[in-house]
Amino acid sequence: MRQAIRVVALFLLLALAVSGCTAVPAAPAAQEAAGSGEAVQLSVIHYFSDTLGKEAMSKILSGFNAANPATEALDNSAGHEDFKTQILVTLAGNNPPDLFSYWAGARTQFVVDGGRLAPIDDLWAANDLDSIIPAGIAAGASTYGENKYLIPIGYHYVGMFYNPEVMAAAGVTTLPTTWDELMAAAEQLKAAGVTPFALGSMNRWPAQFWFDYLMLRTAGPDYRARLMAGEASYTDPEVMAVMELWKSLVDAGYFVENANAYDWTDAADQVANGQAAITLMGTWITGYWNGNGLVPGENYDFFPFPSIEAGVPNAALGPVDGFVMTAASAHKAEAEQLLMYLLDPQVQADWAQAQGALAPSLQVDPAIYNVVMSKANEQVAGAEVFAFNYDLATTPPMAEGGLNMFAQFMNDPSGYADYLAETEAVAAEVFGQ
Repeated sequence: MRQAIRVVALFLLLALAVSGCTAVPAAPAAQEAAGSGEAVQLSVIHYFSDTLGKEAMSKILSGFNAANPATEALDNSAGHEDFKTQILVTLAGNNPPDLFSYWAGARTQFVVDGGRLAPIDDLWAANDLDSIIPAGIAAGASTYGENKYLIPIGYHYVGMFYNPEVMAAAGVTTLPTTWDELMAAAEQLKAAGVTPFALGSMNRWPAQFWFDYLMLRTAGPDYRARLMAGEASYTDPEVMAVMELWKSLVDAGYFVENANAYDWTDAADQVANGQAAITLMGTWITGYWNGNGLVPGENYDFFPFPSIEAGVPNAALGPVDGFVMTAASAHKAEAEQLLMYLLDPQVQADWAQAQGALAPSLQVDPAIYNVVMSKANEQVAGAEVFAFNYDLATTPPMAEGGLNMFAQFMNDPSGYADYLAETEAVAAEVFGQ
């Protein structure tokens, strides 16, 4: 416990340094409805700050306010990357929000361990949420220890999104299902003058998906879970083998040059305009492409990350977005009201369509999905394991170390053994080895 507290304190200090002592914008002091005739102001902070996300969340919160005139949900957003550190600073301060969006997995566990969240078990039981939220999502995304904390609003699947016209023009007419087939397709694309894989790792996290799937398809989900928990080493042969395999792709010229100079939307654009054929990305890319006028199933499609080692369980990868209530919330009844509104089938369907996401609620009709998202839904349903991506599968301090390692690797893959040793040193600090 002392070690956990020390790590939390150190990371909050890091957050202050990184954010320049600027926290996520706090809402004005809440109004009390009783006796005043004014609506209770509910402070809500989220990281859906891109154009599509901000517009969709604003519409949802406006709908809630219209349906619940006694409560006013205040819409505050922060940049996706800044939010990761700024929310921890805000929670450590004197004016935390009532509710905030968060990524399910180790990041939520980290805040739960810090005593900053309120459990929602009574809400869960009173509304029979076990009949609405699938057991797998409830167990992996909503439950931490013995309690429920998070209401999921959407989840994503990470796959190989590609340009069908570019693939066909290069003669790749059969989608690869094995590693050898993927390598053959990459060589074919390269021979046709097309870069096989676009990657925009400017913000580090897009590179994690390559590490994740290479690990899941070789060492397997159980080993990866142990690595994420600090029970395996970054210098293990399993990790070395993953980095060597990844390096072989870079050495072969299969990635765009200077990947760290681009962000994920740049990589999406490179695939859309034919500079590259494939990008490994989450289903949110469909929302981006749809917004740019691309037609699902015609201008873009996807295939699952191929198998590598026989006998390894089939794992799907991706994040789950949700909302949590702070332990310090002064308006728990109103906050619970909003959490339940977020589970309304129409709200979940609207959010899924706006975000290029899959809806966690069993009450949402799968007919809402386009042809590409329907296939993604089937992939998740057929997977033996649903794994959170790297920076959600391990603690925030460890995620920083790993994401830095991925960025170093994309700059110069030849030094991966040194990068892994440095990352293992971070793990020893974080997990107290």
